[in-house]
Amino acid sequence: MAERPHKGRARFVREAPDVRRQALIDATARCLAEKGVGATSVRAICARAGVSAGLLTHYFDGVDALILATYRDVGEKVAAAMEQAVADAGPDPHDRLWAYLRANFMPPVLDPNLLATWISFWSLVKTSPEIAATHAETYGGSRERLEVLLREAAPQMPRPAARVAAIALTAMVDGLWLELCLDSSTFSTEEALAMVHEAMTYIVNKPRDGSIDQ
Repeated sequence: MAERPHKGRARFVREAPDVRRQALIDATARCLAEKGVGATSVRAICARAGVSAGLLTHYFDGVDALILATYRDVGEKVAAAMEQAVADAGPDPHDRLWAYLRANFMPPVLDPNLLATWISFWSLVKTSPEIAATHAETYGGSRERLEVLLREAAPQMPRPAARVAAIALTAMVDGLWLELCLDSSTFSTEEALAMVHEAMTYIVNKPRDGSIDQ
């Protein structure tokens, strides 16, 4: 007969390695948002995660590697939220395009804490080749996805035009997103959405006779 646990005895449950690794990544994101890169140390991260410094070095080759993993993790979560919005929009190409753009102004993407984390990552782009490569991959993938959605919504749009349009819409969305996170008193989320929707509608419906935008 199996031994029955004594009353009051706490059961020890060992967390899976991926859970402990994710806890370190989540703690790093919070430290970057609250303290910035300069104060995001092994000690600060481990204190926030409630683990020993030895656990961090077990999973990562130092703080730089952990920050890189955190950048990738945050980027993947944002991309997943955007894709979920597209999936929820249904089969209509215009609805899918609008859902992708609109998701930038909805939780969890529109978040001042996320802005603080991004700023920490951006500050490393010029000094860390690994961060720069991840930045290029993250933003490049986002623009390419937007380009695909644009061409699905406007099949008459040549590929070069879709590329330029994706860059323009991305820049517009990023600028409005940044200002809303910094100071939402200038304009509302609804006004930002109206501006982006107007730009999207113009781009999708822009007449093309085949002699331009080639």
